[in-house]
Amino acid sequence: MESAEITKETLSELRVRPVERGEEARYQEQMARHHYLGLLPKIGETVWYVATWREEWVAQLGISAAALKCGVRDRWIGWDFRSQYGRLKLIANNSRFLILPEWHRPNIGSRVLSLTERRVGADWQTRFGHPLLLLETFVDPRRFHGGVYRAANWIELGLTQGYRRTTDGYSQAADAPKRVFVRPLCRNPQGQLTHSNLAQLQLTGAPKIMLNAEQMRMLPQCFTMISDPRRVHGIRHRLPVVLGIAAGATLCGMRGYKAISDWADALGQKARERFGCRREKGIYIVPSEFVIRDCLVRIEPDALDRALNAWNQAWGKQDDALALDGKTMKNAIDEAGHQAHIMSVVGHESKICHAQKK
Repeated sequence: MESAEITKETLSELRVRPVERGEEARYQEQMARHHYLGLLPKIGETVWYVATWREEWVAQLGISAAALKCGVRDRWIGWDFRSQYGRLKLIANNSRFLILPEWHRPNIGSRVLSLTERRVGADWQTRFGHPLLLLETFVDPRRFHGGVYRAANWIELGLTQGYRRTTDGYSQAADAPKRVFVRPLCRNPQGQLTHSNLAQLQLTGAPKIMLNAEQMRMLPQCFTMISDPRRVHGIRHRLPVVLGIAAGATLCGMRGYKAISDWADALGQKARERFGCRREKGIYIVPSEFVIRDCLVRIEPDALDRALNAWNQAWGKQDDALALDGKTMKNAIDEAGHQAHIMSVVGHESKICHAQKK
């Protein structure tokens, strides 16, 4: 299409929708071919979008998890590190934006961004069960000026410190600062992101944590007393390492084997070393989803509970008072024909279940 043909009518015919499962290979192939950063796998909460004009692909976008640390963004929001980690899911990152080569025309980019903003909140609520309050993105000033984001009314906050993620954690020198842009999806996003009432934000349960280096090292040690139910032949990952990674992922908010595996795959080399992962050809390897599932379904629940309590005693909140509670399990009949009754000990301050007994 010639530049002269980009009219209001043409722009009005642009549509943005999530990429269907059968289209993901095409999406990734074009991202790898045309985007200077290449393709990006799906990790955690991610939605891929495609913009179309009369069924022809115009642009591709990736919306994924927010950056864990970004000084200018965090100062703009006004939250502290403790409250931030449990609320990061309310922010998403425009991690990829590709306008396909034949569609490099005026107003295309800002129109696609605008259409994406209109629907991403509803898509997030439907897929992941919580709202989305803010979009962010990072622009490399050595390549781009960020004009398309300014045209779409995104707010420029400033520059990052310039440290890059590497296989060992972060680069030693600040050599690549990025421009930070945000786009609010609601009124007063700073006030909502810092609101004290988690229920108003549709966030339930205790805030998730971020593991520090010592906590990573200690988690596998808690599981050393659990006997390995697997056959000795063919074991590549020690049981304490597998259980430590699974527990760490759960503490950080992961739910399900796939999410735990994705979290493990995203660990840097330093974190993998702290967990005690197997080293092959100079690289630390994490257990696969199959290995994680296989270990978790085989181990003795009581032994796992005792090991987790050992970690909790070292790092969990201290309780001044404990509550005893019991529940009769519906339809749980033992060999003698009696219904099972479970007693639990719960901490008043931490809300943690310290022990359960049948």
